[in-house]
Amino acid sequence: MWRMNVDAEILHPIAISQVMLNFAAGYGVSEDVCLLGTGIDPTALLEADALITRDQELRLVENLMLALPDEAALGFKLGLQYNVATFGIWGFALRTSRTLFEAFRHALRYLPLSTAYCRIGMAEDGDMLCVRMDPAPIPRHLRQFLLERDMATAVNLVRELSLAGVHVHNIRFRAPDLEYREVIAGLVGVKPDSGCDHNELLIPRADADRPLSTFDAHLVRMLEDQCRQQLERRQQAGVAGQVRAHLLGELGLVAGIDDVAQAMALSPRSLRRKLDAEGTTFRHILETERRQLAERLLSATRITLDELAIQLGYSDTASFTRAFRRWNNVSPGEFRKQAQNKVPSVSP
Repeated sequence: MWRMNVDAEILHPIAISQVMLNFAAGYGVSEDVCLLGTGIDPTALLEADALITRDQELRLVENLMLALPDEAALGFKLGLQYNVATFGIWGFALRTSRTLFEAFRHALRYLPLSTAYCRIGMAEDGDMLCVRMDPAPIPRHLRQFLLERDMATAVNLVRELSLAGVHVHNIRFRAPDLEYREVIAGLVGVKPDSGCDHNELLIPRADADRPLSTFDAHLVRMLEDQCRQQLERRQQAGVAGQVRAHLLGELGLVAGIDDVAQAMALSPRSLRRKLDAEGTTFRHILETERRQLAERLLSATRITLDELAIQLGYSDTASFTRAFRRWNNVSPGEFRKQAQNKVPSVSP
């Protein structure tokens, strides 16, 4: 299995966000609603080379989810809006690959140049090639949406790259009961299975090895060099970004500095020193992420304070309440009342 970890802080092209804005507009959701709190300058949407951070893109995703809480398979529908051309050099490099299998290998090598937030890998199961997706690095409240977006994007790319008519044989989700499987079947002609061992797409291996009519050996080498250069430009250096990615990923906000340091193959002392050199601390990063998530969930869900305290990594509700008062000068309950007078509440 080839596996690419996308936890590192990578800047994303704003063009990918423009796809989300166009999608939202189709449902009557305005640009202002989508960009609320993202810090994205609307004028930057007109700049082809503009880049945004992971956090900005995730806030945009949250806004879209809050604006359309009752739309079934929303993430999957969004994923179907992305095509080869959306991804620029990365997409064209896939198109010029020798086979679909080689296109997948290239895709994984430079995965941060795509929209993917899942960790993605390949495996073989009999005569099937499995493209597996692990959403563990994604914040919990966004996992299913972004998993579906990534899977739908992959389905679309397979269809577009394989002009000879290769189709995804099956779609599998680990979720035990996906209520809108029929909706997905209507979108792509394949009814997903749920309660499976992996989140994955299955493609006949013989089809994956079939030569692509758009193969160009010269362009493959040239575009690979350009992908490598583009990835270097987009990488957002900094230990603080890596710490944030671990806290928002598998470790969660309950993690302490020892846990994060171990995940980064550093001693806690070295991690403190590196963060100090960047003008921040582990505590500041942790509190910032806790505060942002607390405010979002209080504004948009009916999650109880006890549940929220646990999700944010606090030992008890009283500790969370004291911290929240320190951040906002109001209690969590008061904040929720104020926020929900402006934003409709949805179930978590």
